[in-house]
Amino acid sequence: MSRPWLVVIDMQNVFGDPDSGWVTPRFHEAARRIARLVEAHGSDRTVFTRFVAPLEPTGAWRGYYETFGWALQPASDPLYRITEDLRPLVEHSVEAHTFGKWNHDLVAITGPEPELLVCGVATDCCVLSTVLPAADAGASVTVVTDACAGSTDGAHQKALDVMALYQPLVSFTTTEELVAASVGH
Repeated sequence: MSRPWLVVIDMQNVFGDPDSGWVTPRFHEAARRIARLVEAHGSDRTVFTRFVAPLEPTGAWRGYYETFGWALQPASDPLYRITEDLRPLVEHSVEAHTFGKWNHDLVAITGPEPELLVCGVATDCCVLSTVLPAADAGASVTVVTDACAGSTDGAHQKALDVMALYQPLVSFTTTEELVAASVGH
């Protein structure tokens, strides 16, 4: 069996910059763990995702960007770049205008029923919105709990609790457990 895919959700400036309206507390703690995971796992089996604003919002996203108009920037804007510390680790990447990243582009890289290790931000938004559809579609999903960060600590835990309802399709691990397992191989 091939190695799982490590899917790193939205480790972008917009979520790590303390001056951003979408700053995620504990972002930098998660980023340090993610760097360890990519180094142990290998960038060849790692996919970084990016949330980007659409050129023209449609449907309910119109109201969303009325609330967060400052975020309606092109995908090339520095706001939406992977953070500088993680950018050198990016070999595969996908972007989406939606919270969930389980889409055609990600499936084209990982295959339709892969084994996924998922980490990133925000646990209670884009991570949750990626994990549940992936599990529902038949992917085996393991969330690396300490390599995720939520909009708050409480929201992070609530999102983990919701994802736990999908067991055994969704399971959980930590950075230390994964790094120890990769050293043992």
